[in-house]
Amino acid sequence: MIVSRRDLLKSLPLFPALARAAAPIQGKVKITAIHAMAIQSIAGNCLIRVDTDAGISGYGEAGATGPMARARIATMAPRLIGKDPLAIEVHFHELTTLMHTYMAHIPTISGIDLALWDLAGKLLGKPVNVLLGGPFRESIPMYSHGSAALKMLDKGSCREWAAQIKAATEGFNTFKINIDPVLGVPSARYAVNLTSQQIRNVARAYANVREAVGEDIDIAVHCHNEPDTPSAIAIAKAVEPMNPLFLEDPINVPHHEGWAALKRSTRVPILTGEKLEMLRGFKPFIDAQSCDIIHPDLAFCGGITGARKIADYAYQTRTPVALHNVGSIVLTYASAHFGSSIFNFYRSESALGRPTRHVEKMVKGNAPVVKNSQLTVPTAPGLGLDFDFDYLKSQLVPGEPWWG
Repeated sequence: MIVSRRDLLKSLPLFPALARAAAPIQGKVKITAIHAMAIQSIAGNCLIRVDTDAGISGYGEAGATGPMARARIATMAPRLIGKDPLAIEVHFHELTTLMHTYMAHIPTISGIDLALWDLAGKLLGKPVNVLLGGPFRESIPMYSHGSAALKMLDKGSCREWAAQIKAATEGFNTFKINIDPVLGVPSARYAVNLTSQQIRNVARAYANVREAVGEDIDIAVHCHNEPDTPSAIAIAKAVEPMNPLFLEDPINVPHHEGWAALKRSTRVPILTGEKLEMLRGFKPFIDAQSCDIIHPDLAFCGGITGARKIADYAYQTRTPVALHNVGSIVLTYASAHFGSSIFNFYRSESALGRPTRHVEKMVKGNAPVVKNSQLTVPTAPGLGLDFDFDYLKSQLVPGEPWWG
């Protein structure tokens, strides 16, 4: 591929800090290999590694399994091997516009993009949020989740859970809680029109949680696109008295007229977007004002480069940007850097603070710590990762080869 000077310059204004920092070494380092590897308990994602002839590697996370990502990488590698890793915008354009013989696979591209940003920071000696033009903030607000042991229709269970979260060292002040156990439907499965009893159960369940935690902790209603539109409207009305922070993914995506009908029907903030790809997935929601908060996942939406285009477009309508994250330490740190680098950031989901401390164990030395619901952004070059490779090796998905 031959890139003209005009095309290259067109790519620079989006990330001027990267362009300035890269100038002295531009063209002096080449990509030599791209690897993918899946470890357990990161929501089916896999880790990506991009190697260079400088002996430095960058790490990302893709919203794909190891075998799926490796198959996609095989089709993309010829466009990247031997190229300058700092030409991130050029690579993003090349990979995301693929149409022959395969359509671009945005989740795998997302992982490669994250790895390229990590690599750029390491090569240039800068943290990623600085290369993105930030930071606007030194730490980012995080939110956590309800417990599988929480029985929302049981006031005693709600009180026990409230005591546990208030005693936790992370000090989370925001939790989203799954609705499907209350509905009696499988998570992330389409449900037919909900009954009046199911709606009454929803109202009682979330009221119980609000009573147990008080007013100082925010509670969000977490769906996985199970309800149809009339049911989503009924759910929003049922939970409105307990003042939820937001109602997440109440109907199916992508955008359709049902979203506007839901938005008109309620004062509860609507949040969606964890599996939407690129600006094209979010633009209809922003243009129609049919959700209040967009919720991309950096491992699915196009990586940091794709997410920045989404966030910049959302900024024009003052739409806040939250980040979905139930992945590894890579996605956690990438979310921290990205969240600190944009003005219209809302908060990030967190897989930190879980009983197993699975995410924290992925790094050596000082593990990331959430305090008062805030995560301090790493200041080391790149994403700031310092892997415990022995732990990662012990967590390989069965049958998965070490780095593919």
